[in-house]
Amino acid sequence: MSVKKMSYQLEDSISFNLFINMKNSKLAVLALLHSLGIAVYIAIVALIMQNAEKMFGKMNDIFGPIAFLLLFVLSAAITGSLALGRPVILFLDNRKAEAIKMFLYTIGWLLVITVIVFLIKIL
Repeated sequence: MSVKKMSYQLEDSISFNLFINMKNSKLAVLALLHSLGIAVYIAIVALIMQNAEKMFGKMNDIFGPIAFLLLFVLSAAITGSLALGRPVILFLDNRKAEAIKMFLYTIGWLLVITVIVFLIKIL
């Protein structure tokens, strides 16, 4: 094998590795944004729930449980789509490795955000 051919292979390998690292970092940033979206949504819902009695008054009828369950289902849909939407699209686009990586990045970022929230509460 000639030196020139080895040089081209090395350049191709380096270019490919940089491309893979860029794809991974893009997936990590997207996962971070999705995780932050989930955290912001949870904070808004928690704020509404904490102040619900002030905002809506005492609910002693059937509408209190109905409103809570509707909010619960809506929250599951919104957070589920933020956590799983892009990975499912990638998976269906036959980009399974990227789908799994993005899902794991999202779960990892959510774990980091959760730890930060608990640390803020403890400190």
